[in-house]
Amino acid sequence: MESQFDVIIIGSGPGGYVTAIRCAQLGLKTAIIEKYSVLGGTCLNVGCIPSKAMLDSSERYHEIKYSSVNHGIDVDNTRVDLKRMIARKADVVSKINGGVSYLMKKNKVEVFQGVGSFKNKNTILIKSETAEETITGANVIIATGSKPASLPGIDIDKKRIISSTEALNLKEIPKHLVVVGGGVIGMELGSVYGRLGSKITVIEYAGSILANMDKKMGAELQKSLKKNLDFEFLLGYKVTGATNTGDSIAVTAEDKNGDIVTLESDYCLVAIGRKPYTTGLGLDKVGIELNSRGQISTDKNMETNVKGIYAIGDVVEGPMLAHKASEEGIVVAEIIAGQKPHINYNTIPSIVYTSPEVASVGKTEEELKTSGIKYKVGQFPFSASGRAITSGKTEGVAKVLADAKTDEILGFHIIGERASDLIGEATVSMAYRAAAEDIARISHGHPTYYENLREACLDVEKIAIHI
Repeated sequence: MESQFDVIIIGSGPGGYVTAIRCAQLGLKTAIIEKYSVLGGTCLNVGCIPSKAMLDSSERYHEIKYSSVNHGIDVDNTRVDLKRMIARKADVVSKINGGVSYLMKKNKVEVFQGVGSFKNKNTILIKSETAEETITGANVIIATGSKPASLPGIDIDKKRIISSTEALNLKEIPKHLVVVGGGVIGMELGSVYGRLGSKITVIEYAGSILANMDKKMGAELQKSLKKNLDFEFLLGYKVTGATNTGDSIAVTAEDKNGDIVTLESDYCLVAIGRKPYTTGLGLDKVGIELNSRGQISTDKNMETNVKGIYAIGDVVEGPMLAHKASEEGIVVAEIIAGQKPHINYNTIPSIVYTSPEVASVGKTEEELKTSGIKYKVGQFPFSASGRAITSGKTEGVAKVLADAKTDEILGFHIIGERASDLIGEATVSMAYRAAAEDIARISHGHPTYYENLREACLDVEKIAIHI
């Protein structure tokens, strides 16, 4: 193998492998280091992709069992084969693993398997189970991602007290699953098992779920999960302990008045978020600075305080999103190649793949209030959408926030069927600084879900057609 490169990338997740491809496209001699035997990082192997596979399978089951009769389709003896469902998930992951490996070969990216760490700013030591070697690079990009976070005093034993990784490989459907954390991971994986018949109790320290999104989105999703699945929410509660008693888990939590509740469940999923993974990189050897949250400090070009060393994705500040990591990687690759790209963090969407889906881009109403920006609101309920009614998917609302003076779209928030796709139009609109009137005056196909966005923009001036 070659040992000298223009760019060395540590980590092969959606930040790392996308960066490697873009570097190669730009004519840079590129190496990528991955400690596991497969490429793709957390997102592909134990995160985004497998969770979406499980979400899709569980949603199909739930719809067949509970909604098909409304379409004049009788299905008897519907049951779940969890083993086969998880096997399908594994097959999906395997196929995409193969795709990433193919892309590395196609783009002539040199792949090294092992743990990479700094010997100096240009030299990386790679340790595998059987050997050690060093490679050098003019530039190094850290893309090592994140790992599940826990709470003080709670030991994730991977048996009954589990993280998202173990939740994707359970051998039984829990009768009762306690989910610690009302964020994206908790709501998605809670939905998987809720659809399969588990009782789900969500314990969240904040006063709402999806606390980082527009408050209306969290409120609407909570209402839907309580109505359609066996979800219970304990909001404003702090988890104080979780004990594996062998066949069950005892979880204790305390509210803001000091009242304590104890819950018994089959499993406890700790889903309070993730933390940057920089263990073993040897950052101290080259003097790379970390902030108070353990993230690698970078400038606007994602360059660390050590010239020629960059960091992207979950190890740096900002939302821990796969597509955010990919965008940052592309920007770094182009900067190294002498180009002048840019990234607009305000137009990076966030998506929750529950049912209904939730998607958001730009500012929330709470953020606009806090900043003192004057704004207008337009909303359109899915219950008034012809396409939603024909599909029986009438839960949700499209909500747009526009500047009170200029009418520029400042934020778009959607809960409803196919919100993950609908947010695309909203994101493009904001990238080109469209006004709500611009979207309102563009013809949208009928009947479609995306015309709900047009109706929301019309509602900014209270001239929506279908409400």
